[in-house]
Amino acid sequence: MTTVDAAPAPTRSGPPPVLDGKRPPGEMFLVGLFVVLPTLALLAAVPLAWSVGFLGWTDVVLAFVLYYVSCLGVTVGFHRYFTHGAFKAKRPLRIALAIAGSLSLQGSVLDWVGDHRRHHAFSDKEGDPHSPWLYGTGPMALVKGFWHAHLGWLFQRDLTNMKRFAPDLLEDRDIARVDKAFPLIVVASLLGPALLGGLITMSWWGALTALFWAGFVRVAVLHHVTWSINSICHIWGERPFAARDRSANVWWLALLSCGESWHNLHHADPTCARHGVKKGQIDISAVVIRGFEKAGWATNVRWPTTRRLERLAAK
Repeated sequence: MTTVDAAPAPTRSGPPPVLDGKRPPGEMFLVGLFVVLPTLALLAAVPLAWSVGFLGWTDVVLAFVLYYVSCLGVTVGFHRYFTHGAFKAKRPLRIALAIAGSLSLQGSVLDWVGDHRRHHAFSDKEGDPHSPWLYGTGPMALVKGFWHAHLGWLFQRDLTNMKRFAPDLLEDRDIARVDKAFPLIVVASLLGPALLGGLITMSWWGALTALFWAGFVRVAVLHHVTWSINSICHIWGERPFAARDRSANVWWLALLSCGESWHNLHHADPTCARHGVKKGQIDISAVVIRGFEKAGWATNVRWPTTRRLERLAAK
């Protein structure tokens, strides 16, 4: 009697799936908490700014410094470096950028990069986690889409599959440690300003106002500026370069977003280290990257070339 060998088990081919399950309820609660609380603080900031003694120069300076440290952590670190590889960074800079970006409270470095790479893979199409065009082009569809792109997508439970969109960061031990330390960084991002404010003014009141302005309000402003790139910069603005989607330039967001609102060029040439490439287009992130390059901390920077820009503008 002859025997027949069993057929080998079929092996799965192709890339890993786009999604990787759902966020647990506890994590969704925390997402909502860190979206709602800073936003409520931002709404309360207008009347409180006029209250005697509730906003001092210590609060202003701390909020300004921490805003741009965390903003550049997102724009230079999370976005241009980790997501798109616009330059190479030495190990201390790489770790510092991961921590600085995490101070923004926009999610851990892995979550941010994975979601943003998925956005570029399906930009303004089905699969894009935060496109304002997913519901159609009519007025009411755009209202719904704007809300989804700006804020609503954060409350979706779908998890981006990091094995597909961020395998390089999963294998980076330094970044994995920073990612796991995200809860501690969140605490430091809020209580750090309170500690500094209290020490500078030598008062509990100074600690409270610093927590409010340099903690919650600073986080809320940065949140809404970043979310505006997803919403506003994919609906309105100028489109001088050829891109596969509806990304656009919005000049009045440039300073607050550290140059991210020159969004059309970014989607036309995602790995470019400078987004504001035309005369008068302020791009603070590109200036910082240039400084890192001159200091020898960043190498292989992908600066735009005249030929490349002319080709993108001509399409």
